[in-house]
Amino acid sequence: MNADQAAALLDWVRRRPRGGRRLHAFFATLYYYGLRPEEAVAMRVEDVTIPGPDARDQWCELLIHTATPEVGKQWTDSGEIHEERDLKGRAEGETRTAPGHPALTRILRQHIEDEQLEPGDLLFQGETGGILAGSVIRRAWRSARKAVLPPHVFESPTGKRVYDNRHTRLTKWLNDGIPPAQVAEWAGNSVPVLLATYARCVDGQLPDLKKRLEAAGDLPELPDAG
Repeated sequence: MNADQAAALLDWVRRRPRGGRRLHAFFATLYYYGLRPEEAVAMRVEDVTIPGPDARDQWCELLIHTATPEVGKQWTDSGEIHEERDLKGRAEGETRTAPGHPALTRILRQHIEDEQLEPGDLLFQGETGGILAGSVIRRAWRSARKAVLPPHVFESPTGKRVYDNRHTRLTKWLNDGIPPAQVAEWAGNSVPVLLATYARCVDGQLPDLKKRLEAAGDLPELPDAG
């Protein structure tokens, strides 16, 4: 999924009559931040540091500390569909942060204001105020793909999963030249896993790499012994 496709999909979700703006904020967070969906649905308003509208630096920061995946009622002690867990690939109680693009800052600021959310509230809620259901998320994303993408693209794997918003962001970070160690830290991956998953997705850097290698020079020329 490329940036143009992601933009069209998010715009369609935003204009969706039922809960569109709420879902748009959710999908925008996945796209701009590279979150796993189960991490995003667990976030609270207090986990977001948003600068004031007049601040020079409009980058926000998200604190990720919990994941709430869907595992089914039969797999939880509480009988709930979701189960709260520590972050994937992290030690118990460990957190991570990453910068949020100014575009995401504007979206989240407006979302919190529109929904009249308090610091302890879930950042992304369902219609009744509870956790945003995976079925709602997947249905909205599928509807957006069907409405926006040409039939042959809709039938392809392009952006087929909600999770693909994360893949698009991580690939873009790497293609933009962000060091893999930094991308892994922001994404909550190890560097080996990141490179094994995304190495083939990185493109467009060969011209720049050639310039760097050329600038580094070659073997020094030795004086003519003759």
